[in-house]
Order: sequence, then structure tokens, then C-alpha cells
Amino acid sequence: MSVSNDRKFLGRLSLPERQYIADALRTETVGGVLLLLAAVAALVWANTLGGSYESVRDFHIGPAALGLDLSIQHWAADGLLAVFFFVAGIELKRELVAGELRDPKAAMLPVIAALCGMAAPALVYALVNTLGDGSLDGWAVPTATDIAFALAVLAVIGTSLPSALRAFLLTLAVVDDLFAILIIAIFFTSDLNFAALGGAVAGLVVFWLLLRKGVRGWYVYVPLALVIWGLMYNSGVHSTIAGVAMGLMLRCTTREGEEHSPGEHIEHLVRPLSAGLAVPLFALFSAGVSISGGAIHEVFTQPVTLGVVLGLVVGKSIGIFGGTWLAARFTRAELNPDLAWPDVFAVATLAGIGFTVSLLIGELAFAGDAALTDEVKAAVLIGSLVAAVLASVLLKLRVRKYQALVSDEERDDDEDGIPDIYEQDNPEYHLRMAEIYERKAAEHRQRAQLAGASRDGADRPA
Repeated sequence: MSVSNDRKFLGRLSLPERQYIADALRTETVGGVLLLLAAVAALVWANTLGGSYESVRDFHIGPAALGLDLSIQHWAADGLLAVFFFVAGIELKRELVAGELRDPKAAMLPVIAALCGMAAPALVYALVNTLGDGSLDGWAVPTATDIAFALAVLAVIGTSLPSALRAFLLTLAVVDDLFAILIIAIFFTSDLNFAALGGAVAGLVVFWLLLRKGVRGWYVYVPLALVIWGLMYNSGVHSTIAGVAMGLMLRCTTREGEEHSPGEHIEHLVRPLSAGLAVPLFALFSAGVSISGGAIHEVFTQPVTLGVVLGLVVGKSIGIFGGTWLAARFTRAELNPDLAWPDVFAVATLAGIGFTVSLLIGELAFAGDAALTDEVKAAVLIGSLVAAVLASVLLKLRVRKYQALVSDEERDDDEDGIPDIYEQDNPEYHLRMAEIYERKAAEHRQRAQLAGASRDGADRPA
């Protein structure tokens, strides 16, 4: 593998960035597997014991006096996903101040790729529904990428991507989440309750001031966060926006004496809750739709659902790949020589898995039509499945190349805890390796002598 330190598109990451991404994606991969299991459980439950599934999903609980008498499904979508978006807010803040997005030149390619990867699916959906006389209300459904689901697919097929491709996928997802948040805030805000909105803003100001004053203790922030969330929900703005806002307020840069920033520390604590509980429970109570031969046929014959499927499968792959190629061409960015454009296309196809946020936007877009909402959910499931299968085939074609690159990235022959590829300019590393090879050479010379003596003894006549 090339060891040049020149910044190239999909070039080698810095060691701290590589370690951060590896830790983050490790949790997301476990969460993604749980997400897959939850989605399968929801489908089995809804298609075998549909009555009990609907009863549990639609059961209401919560204080009505506070405007929070919600169904279990709404608690999952509006409450638990606020945790997911809180983590997304921290990820975005960290990427902006310490990650791949802090350098405008380096950020240009993934940002353009993500924007094109959202615009193209929306255009595909709009084209299908304009030609088919369908509803344009669902244009935003196929614009999202679910990184946990994508990583679960990689885990299932046994493919480990090189760190540069994993970072590209994560950056795409972070930018994708940002614009999904903006879409939800702008296009799916109901009639505003300005008193509640003012209270939520005041709560966020208090949250920010406490952070700046260095106040610590979960017993301070968790109750305040719950109040902010409740006020945001009652304001008419989607309550997940509260989670994003609080995540963006956390400091994600380290100060003298700190190994990790407060944002990274809190993300490390909350990410397992998000990936391992919040998102799988949302999937359990949102992915339970009736799947039959007739329902699948309708998905591919109705313009709304066909637009969602084609948006995820065709729009995402063409949008991300096309945006990346054009941006690289016009910025004259050189592709990492260890990788090729088919690798970018495979990752772009993998980004067509739009499970979690697509389901959420589908519920918001067609909230007044339960039957159409279920059909759109089925389309999201089918589109994500098709994208996963296609990406699996494309990635498997290159799996030996990826295995070799990952092996190079992880090799640590001097066993100092730092991959060798990051120490090529360190004289001490080469001295350590020289000592190791000298010890091995001495050992083999000794073995050669022993083997020679043994052979001479065997050749002597009795």
C-alpha cells in the first residue's frame, strides 16, 4: 500500500481519525445487526400476529396534560430517535471541528457527493411520480442513508472496507443526516406553538450556558434535555431537532490535559444506547408492514412506491458516484492509487440503504394516509434490500483487494500498538524492525546448523 502522506481523494487517514472511525463504526455495526434483527422480527410479528402487533404499536401512554399521550410507535419515532439524532449532532460537530469536514478542500468531495446523493433520488422520485401522476409528497423519502444498516450488511457478507472507504461512507452519512434534519425541520413542521417553541429555545440557551460554565453531572442535563424535548414536541417542530441542537452544542475539541473532548466522551457513552436500543426499537414498531405477493406487486406498479425504490437503488448510486466523479474531475483531485472508481460506485450503491430516516420521513410525509404509509414503508424495505444485495455483489468482486489493504493497514510487526504504515518516517521504527530481523536471522542460522548436524548424523553408516 502506498505510504505517501499527500492528501488524495480516499487517501490514508491520520492515525487518530482512523482510530476514532474504527471505534464509532464498531458500535454502529453491532447496532446495525440488532437493527436487522428488529426489522425481521417486526415483519414476522406483523405478518403472523398482525392484530397483536397493531395493538401494541398503537397503544397510548404518557401524560395527556403535557400533550404527551402518545402511541408506542410515536414514542419510538419522536422520543427514541431524538437519541439517535443527538448522536448525529455530535458526529456532525466533531466532523466540522476535528474530522474530515474541518478542511473545506478535503470536505468538498464528500459534501458534493452527499448533496448529489440526496438530490438525485428526489429527482428520480419526482420524475416517476410526474410521469405516473402520483403524489410528490414523498420526494424526501429516498434521500436518506442508514449507515448502521449498511455496516450490518458488510458484517453479514464478511467484507471489511479499507479505512478510507469507511471514512467516506461515514462522512456521507453525517452530511446526509444534516440535510435530512433540515428537511424534517423545514418541510415537516406543523402549526407552530410559539409559547412552547420559545420555551424550548430558552431551555437550549440554558443547556448551552451550563456547558460553557463547565457544569457537570447527568442529573442536571438529562432532566433539562427531557424538558427541552417535551417543549419541542409540543411546539410543532419535530422533536428530534431538539436532540440535534443539543448534540451540536457539545465541545468536540480537546484542551490541554484532555485525552478526549467532552463531546467524544458523551458520544462514547450514548452511542450504544442509540445503536443498540433506540434505533432497533424504532425499527420494531415502524417496519411491521404486511408483505405479500400482491403487496410487492403494488410496490413496483404504483408511482409513489416505485419512485421510492428507484430513488434508493438508482438515484443514490448514480447521484453519489456522479457527484464524486464530477467533483474530482473539476477539482483535479487524484484518486488513491490503491482504490478504483468501481470501489466508489460500490459504496454509492451501499448508501442506497435508507432504512431508519427514510421510514421516519415516510411516516411524516403520508401521516394522513395509513394505507399509503405502510406501502411506502414496504417500498423502503424493498429498495434497501435491493441496494444491499447489489452492493454485496459489487463489494464481493473486490473483496481480495480490500482484505489486502486492511491487512496492510493493521500490520504491526514491531508490536508497539501503532500500525507500521504510520511509522515509515520514524527512524526508531526501522531500528526496532532491524533488531527484530536480526534476531530472526540468528534464530534461522541456528536452526540451519542444527538441521545440518542432524542430516550429517543420519547420513553416516551404522
